Amino acid sequence: MRLGLALGYWGRGPSADHLPLALEAERLGYDSVWTAESWGSDAFTPLTWIAAQTSTIKLGTAVAQMAARSPTTTAMHALTLDHLSGGRVLLGLGLSGPQVVEGWYGRPFPKSPLTATREYVEVVRQVLRREAPVEVDGRFHTHPYRGADGTGLGKALKSITHPLRSDLPVLLGAEGPKNVAQTAAIADGWLPLYWSPSRPEVYGTTTFRDDFVVAPMAQVKVCDDVAEGLLPVKMMLGFYIGGMGHAARNFHADLMARMGYEQEARRIQELFLAGRREEAVLAVPDAFADEISLVGPRERIAERLELWRKGPVTDLLALAPDPHTLRVLAELNS
Repeated sequence: MRLGLALGYWGRGPSADHLPLALEAERLGYDSVWTAESWGSDAFTPLTWIAAQTSTIKLGTAVAQMAARSPTTTAMHALTLDHLSGGRVLLGLGLSGPQVVEGWYGRPFPKSPLTATREYVEVVRQVLRREAPVEVDGRFHTHPYRGADGTGLGKALKSITHPLRSDLPVLLGAEGPKNVAQTAAIADGWLPLYWSPSRPEVYGTTTFRDDFVVAPMAQVKVCDDVAEGLLPVKMMLGFYIGGMGHAARNFHADLMARMGYEQEARRIQELFLAGRREEAVLAVPDAFADEISLVGPRERIAERLELWRKGPVTDLLALAPDPHTLRVLAELNS
């Protein structure tokens, strides 16, 4: 099982710890470093900064939001950074949810998310293969544009820049069983959310080919007090389950419900949306936070790490807050 460092996205501003952590991860032999985006910092610019100061570690987006860019724009970002980094990019994509897509990006959330994702990936693939001008006649993505509100003058184009790798890996964030099955069919890897090594059936019965990447994130913290170490996990879960979505449509809450915590998920939503955020965090069950993370003394993490190795996981992306945790995880995984 390979290790990756997940840096997420910025809060109020850039973290002074991110570059030192990335440099330490590369020194320790971590395979990859990942950035994300929500409605603030973007995923690609921090990776470019890290790429300029590293030489071997792979550079992943987990995830770049599809609504943020047209698929050709995303492909341009990926192929540009791939050239600048010497072929180190892993392009992770995600659809996000209605609250973010419509509230932040000002675009309609697709009524058929699977179709929208499939068409998006197809456009990206065509750009990267550069075999012919991009032509897609889809429901959500058409190249050239053929809508009634256009001029009709659009021309199918092929990238001026030759991509460094026509097979640059494309990974997808997917939660529901149908989405996971499609991901296995059209992508090079899957970025699961809230992966529990004891509940793989939650994501369906899809089998993956041998070279397919399964790369879940997990908060990792070496500490003596498990309850204290779980608090950041619960804070993250409280925000995502309570606030990263509408009360009537929240994919994160739905996933937690499918994992056996339906009443708790709805209670977290209720508290968070009522402005009682601290109570929402405390309502996150320790058991749920614990099964999707690696927290506690070195011996406890070593024992639990074996569960992650037994399943389909190929890459563990560690949300690790300190260099000591990074080093311990590298030693345990060696």
